[in-house]
Amino acid sequence: MFTRRPLPVSHAPSRLIESAVVRRSGGQGARLLDKAFALAFRGLVYAQIWEDPVADMAALEIGPDSRILTIASGGCNALSYLTADPAGITCVDLNTAHIALNKLKHAALRHLPSHQALRRFVVEADHPANPTTYRRLIAPYLDDTSRRYWEGRDLVGRRRIGAFKRGIYRQGLLGTFIGAAHGIARLYKVDPAEILGAATLEEQRRVFDERFAPVFERPLIRWLTRHPASLFGLGIPPAQFDALAGEQRMADVLRERLEKLACDFPVNDNYFAWQAFSRGYGKEQDSPLPPWLQEGNWDMVRQRLDGLEVRHGNFTAVLKDSAPGTFDRFILLDAQDWMDDAQLAELWGELGRVAQPGARVLFRTAAPPSLLPGRVPDAMLAGWDYREGQSLQATRDDRSSIYGGVHLYVRKG
Repeated sequence: MFTRRPLPVSHAPSRLIESAVVRRSGGQGARLLDKAFALAFRGLVYAQIWEDPVADMAALEIGPDSRILTIASGGCNALSYLTADPAGITCVDLNTAHIALNKLKHAALRHLPSHQALRRFVVEADHPANPTTYRRLIAPYLDDTSRRYWEGRDLVGRRRIGAFKRGIYRQGLLGTFIGAAHGIARLYKVDPAEILGAATLEEQRRVFDERFAPVFERPLIRWLTRHPASLFGLGIPPAQFDALAGEQRMADVLRERLEKLACDFPVNDNYFAWQAFSRGYGKEQDSPLPPWLQEGNWDMVRQRLDGLEVRHGNFTAVLKDSAPGTFDRFILLDAQDWMDDAQLAELWGELGRVAQPGARVLFRTAAPPSLLPGRVPDAMLAGWDYREGQSLQATRDDRSSIYGGVHLYVRKG
């Protein structure tokens, strides 16, 4: 039986998220939408991170001397960065559920007896024995806060750890969104998993053009995607919605991003495609997986796990607590799309203080261009070199295909 522990009453996590998401300027309607997103974001959003760590490592040129500060999200990328053998990694996240998920993955990696056991728990993630595996081999090594989270109950009264029996990648805000998208596709007699059987890029293109593309012209899809709340499941706050759409219909933007995911990379080497089209990793031994879950990296990642730290908090606040030179690689995911100009200036002021010459900052944006020019003071940006060519290459290489742009800045000097 799971140990019952009362959850402490604390509103600190919700305040962290709300302070990051709710715009300080804007009308009442915009603020209400922001608060609705902040409420949705308090639970599990991403069971798996949706940025490509292989593209990240190439752009960041991570090596043995690299000291990384990154947003944690689902935790997969920080673990994958360990394959590049950096000097250290610090993960930070506002979301209590994401922190608990990171701690759970670390404990599973460290204490499960074999790669096959890790695979059953994290890759298959729907095995009926997984709650027992958690109780016997993982829970004893978790901190109290993480144990309380996983042994607590969700909104419908189920133990949260039961998600690893039901399928963790079908849970959370994104998992629910993908499930809803699959349901809508089935209304139009489209099976999203059909594309995973394609043997070539040409066949993938044919399936997309014939089966997927016409769905985006349906009136229901066009109507649904006009509303910012409809994309909360993608982790897109209202402030990011307008940037993502630009001058296009949102249905057209989403079709273009799905087209890249479906057609630009072989599905037999793209685990993001498997997550999108089958709602989980492939279960065959040769199915694509992120670097940290690949069998050949298992011993290496376990041995380097002590170099990875997880912190619950705000990225800018962590920078403020850090001395110059503490970090030289910074991964912001798409967090800046949430920020107003004052928050961006505060962030880049701290990045400029902490980063030494040669330090690299990588981030993603919903729309293709970098959002910094015109919003961050010119004097701050003058200390950074925007690597346009490498940014375009990283954008092309990102197999998740969700974002309009991947951007790399390097500290001058």
